[in-house]
Amino acid sequence: MKDKHIARIPFMRIEREGGYRERIDEVICEERIALHLNGNKILSTMSIPEDQDAHAVGFLLSEAVIDSIDDIQHIEVVESGLRVNIDAKIKEENLKNLYHEKTLTSGCCVGVTGNFEGKIIEKFVASQVRVKIKVLWEILKKFYEDNELFNHTGCVHKAVLMHKDGSKIATAFDVGRHNAVDKVVGKAHLARQKLDSAILCVSGRLSLEMVIKSAMHNIPVVISRAATTQLAIQAAQKLGITLIGFAREGRCNIYTHQSRILVD
Repeated sequence: MKDKHIARIPFMRIEREGGYRERIDEVICEERIALHLNGNKILSTMSIPEDQDAHAVGFLLSEAVIDSIDDIQHIEVVESGLRVNIDAKIKEENLKNLYHEKTLTSGCCVGVTGNFEGKIIEKFVASQVRVKIKVLWEILKKFYEDNELFNHTGCVHKAVLMHKDGSKIATAFDVGRHNAVDKVVGKAHLARQKLDSAILCVSGRLSLEMVIKSAMHNIPVVISRAATTQLAIQAAQKLGITLIGFAREGRCNIYTHQSRILVD
């Protein structure tokens, strides 16, 4: 178990039938982590201090501040894990958009993005990947493995990238579902993994910004056991993403680009 991410806190449990008990709860630890880009602090995020370098890389790629992992010249995690320093070739206009007209996203930890429009929306994921339904169920079974941190705290989201054959590419956890996605794609890019035939499984609801993040990394299939929003469905249809919600207990809802899932 990742004890370094858990605090044990005393509390009082009120019982339904009356009375109370003193107990110890296991609570997730989050920290404020700063991202410095080319010597300038560009943001801070509340996150689990794990995979900080991957988180930073995934975020910069998701926001199109950098085009690829090759744009990064240097990356380091310092100050006991609470600061990430990156030197990179960047797109100044997209960086400025992070400060110019921000959009508060519907994340569980309020996220901010400035790059919802323009180039991101013009993308189309044209992957010809096909996934057999029996493989999809195997992928979902694997997704629910290694949930120790959630089982102890009930307070983290999980994101997993998998190949179409069901083998894992990368796994990430965080208190924010957007952070978890940025971390897992960052880990994949750092490992030089291509994602144009990958499947992204997430634990939280599928909203517009989750779909846009997936499109920015050319991920063709996105799955969650949770619900999706109308805007997410509209965006997935426009961006070429197969969006699957309520994937649980041998059932799922395929909202867009259903041809990628082979049900026969």
